[in-house]
Amino acid sequence: MFGCNSVFYYPDAEIRGTPRDQNLAHEDVNFTAADGTPLHGWFLPAKTKPPVATVLHLHGNAGNITGHYRFIDWLPARGCNVLTFDYRGYGRSEGMLTREGTLADSLAALDYLRSRKDVDASRIVLFGQSLGGALAAEVAAQRRTEVRAVVMDSAFSSYREIVRHHVMAKPLLAVAAWWYPFMVPVGLDPIDAVPKVAPTPVLFMHGKADAIVPWTMSNDLYRAAREPKQIWIADGMDHTQVWADQKDEARRRLMAFFEESMSPSDPARPAPRPPASPRPATRPAR
Repeated sequence: MFGCNSVFYYPDAEIRGTPRDQNLAHEDVNFTAADGTPLHGWFLPAKTKPPVATVLHLHGNAGNITGHYRFIDWLPARGCNVLTFDYRGYGRSEGMLTREGTLADSLAALDYLRSRKDVDASRIVLFGQSLGGALAAEVAAQRRTEVRAVVMDSAFSSYREIVRHHVMAKPLLAVAAWWYPFMVPVGLDPIDAVPKVAPTPVLFMHGKADAIVPWTMSNDLYRAAREPKQIWIADGMDHTQVWADQKDEARRRLMAFFEESMSPSDPARPAPRPPASPRPATRPAR
């Protein structure tokens, strides 16, 4: 495990913006992971009622939600509630980062959403980006009856393979550290999780010019997944670049996938909503 966390996680607490900057209604929310780690996020309510869906956003591996929320700030206007939150060690969330910890945090976020009285627990979807895409696969595999659809944007196929890719891409590093990928433990890898997600529908998205995560990894994930599944490989786009340079098309595809997944004919039927539990403390912000 020597140095492995620094390969995947680049957290900080710098404030890069908030929904308030765009006059977006939101709540500061606080909830805890199963091991008691306090977590922080923002809940953005849909601007139309009833909501099309409630989106659980799982962000990428650098910074914190103050930089990542711009990927989802448009969704409330399109009729979606959104919860975006920081994994342990990021932003205002506490705790020490581990692979298992980020998964526990993601499961806690799903539980928190299902506990809210203003959320339809049968219409929750996952939107994971990069590292968040890897987490989305495992969450959906473990809780597929609680998730209506999954979007994996720019996700890698396994923790060890993404390290191998970056080591071997640099000749000097390949000579000096060819052994390093073998130090990265296996487990909780997306390539193992995606076959277990069905019958929940999955959309894979990736830029074909991605310099951080090769697009072929999404192709591998797509092949490993079972139906229903879709894939969009965007020519000429770098890592998550579609959300800047092809945002209209990216948004159209995402909303079309969500709306299709809400169809009564969709085979993925979440389990009945459990009795509401007391909501964690929240602090409204406008």
